[in-house]
Amino acid sequence: MTHDYDFRTQWRVAAAPEEVATILGDAAALPRWWPAVYLAVRVRAVGGETGLGQIVDLHTKGWLPYTLRWTLTVTEPVTVDGFALRAQGDLNGEGRWVFTADGPETIVDYHWQVSAAKPLLRRLSWLLRPAFEANHRWAMRLGEQSLRLELRLRRAVTEQQRRRIPAPPGPTFRGAPRHPRG
Repeated sequence: MTHDYDFRTQWRVAAAPEEVATILGDAAALPRWWPAVYLAVRVRAVGGETGLGQIVDLHTKGWLPYTLRWTLTVTEPVTVDGFALRAQGDLNGEGRWVFTADGPETIVDYHWQVSAAKPLLRRLSWLLRPAFEANHRWAMRLGEQSLRLELRLRRAVTEQQRRRIPAPPGPTFRGAPRHPRG
């Protein structure tokens, strides 16, 4: 399979790989902590104890005025080292998260190889490639920011501490409807 886009993203967060794996491996929680991108999630199959085989319908967006509907399937177990996934729908391809401990931090690498299947994106890809690539970089920047906020929230001990943590960035527009399929 050839891919229209080959994205590589790297984050560095003050967390153990276990913390990062717990957050990124929980697809059902994505709209809560990464709402700028994940508008809605519907879990179709829970998968095994390690998340392997989990199937989730997603409704996602970036800063451009369109949304995507696609299904994420976990194809390699969620571990402290990372996991892999397959995308099918408006996006088709593979993604791989890799978590590497670096002292008190974790380096989070994401490799995302996808093709656009949504008709409008497919037809305009040749013209709008730079905008689509910028849209992905925007989404991932907000993902890193949102992950940092989620880590702070999970570590907060008191309600007062939790209230001081800002909400994660929200979507640039909502689109309709909010449910992933139907």
